[in-house]
Amino acid sequence: MRSFRPVVVSSLLMALAAHSGARAADLPDSTAAERKSVSVTVYNVNLALVRETRTLSIDRTGARSLRFMDVPASIDPRTVHLESLTAPGELSVLEQNYEYDLISPEKLLEKYVGREVEIVEQAEDLTTRTVKAELLSMNGGPVYRIDNRIVLGQSGKVTLPTLPADLVARPTLVWTLDARKAGKHEVEASYLTDNMNWSADYVAVVDADDRETSLNGWVTIDNKSGATFADATLKLVAGDVRRIQPRPQMDMLEARVSGLAKAAAPQFAEEQFFEYHLYTLERPTTIKDNQTKQLSLFQASKIPVTKKLMLVGQPWFYRGQYGTLAQDEKVAVTLELVNAQKDGLGIPLPRGTVRVYKKDRSGAQQFVGEDSIDHTPKDETLRLKVGDAFDVVADRTQADYKVISPRESESAYEISIRNRKDEAVTVTVREPVGGDWRIVSSSLPGKKLDAATIEFAVPVPANQEVKLTYRVRVRW
Repeated sequence: MRSFRPVVVSSLLMALAAHSGARAADLPDSTAAERKSVSVTVYNVNLALVRETRTLSIDRTGARSLRFMDVPASIDPRTVHLESLTAPGELSVLEQNYEYDLISPEKLLEKYVGREVEIVEQAEDLTTRTVKAELLSMNGGPVYRIDNRIVLGQSGKVTLPTLPADLVARPTLVWTLDARKAGKHEVEASYLTDNMNWSADYVAVVDADDRETSLNGWVTIDNKSGATFADATLKLVAGDVRRIQPRPQMDMLEARVSGLAKAAAPQFAEEQFFEYHLYTLERPTTIKDNQTKQLSLFQASKIPVTKKLMLVGQPWFYRGQYGTLAQDEKVAVTLELVNAQKDGLGIPLPRGTVRVYKKDRSGAQQFVGEDSIDHTPKDETLRLKVGDAFDVVADRTQADYKVISPRESESAYEISIRNRKDEAVTVTVREPVGGDWRIVSSSLPGKKLDAATIEFAVPVPANQEVKLTYRVRVRW
């Protein structure tokens, strides 16, 4: 008697092709192959608006069902709008069902729990036999009844007589259309989809003297919507678009990140749009599912930049007695540049991350820090904190504290700044005070930057130490 050994299931989708042909006769399909054009507008709130045109063949008037396929898995079906461009007002959607119960081996077997299937087993001499089995359960794996035996796990290649009607190969909108005119209709379908996002990234390269910088802008589109859009018109909206409540997400596939392309000429046209800004790619592009795509936004050079060393205090320094507050306190390194046309920019800059580089003595660019920026209109100032100084440190001591009254006090501070560099620096000291305050005395002139901030400019010669002292009275 021949012995049979189990065969590992390679696929349970072997009947799909034959099934698709049979189903097409019952319910016509519209797939991405019928797309005549597609436009994708991506918002930086994990949202995209898709507008696509297709040609639908309507064989008769009245109610007619159709499967609108190749839509994103993350589509919000509540936002779908359909309009006939051939005969406006002559085609409308009476009913819509979003089918996303996708075919998989597990789903197929779940549909056959309690039903009979066939298992093809293979003997050691490669001959096969087919046995009938009842699928009892799929909890944690298949459980079969074969004759009078209970078989756990996979015991061979499972074949199914038919494909369940309520499973689809890919996310599909099933429409019941009301057609008042038969024939070919060129239609525009629009809808919102989640899980498509974009962000801006910037590369700044400062010169040897830290007085000029180049700035290249990139946009990164991350598509995890569950659909691919070939040769699409791409638009990007920058701004804080309000969304009421993100809907619960379905299971999405993981992203695959492509490499960063080389810098190219600007490819986007910018325009004001409502209270936002709209960027349109001036050529079609393909946005693949599970793809991160990066495109050049702009290039600018010789932008004036100001490097500052900043030491910033805290408002609570003036509300009690503390003594020594900090030793070897970090001094922040910041860069400031104006988004002005006369300085080589003057365009709306979307929210994103600015990464700063500088060439070393060999000419190789080295990374020196990064910071994020918010949406920045033209003629506004960008302030980037890129790190902390290595050779400039400070000590901060409260030299005196006096209570003048229950709501008034006086504090004296000594800030010692040490410059271990071989060149002189100027450290900007900003002290947020709060309340009603006035400077009683100071070793250097103090500037009232705003109602709650004192600013001192402290020049520190090379390899020397300078002490800033001041006394301030505060009432609250």
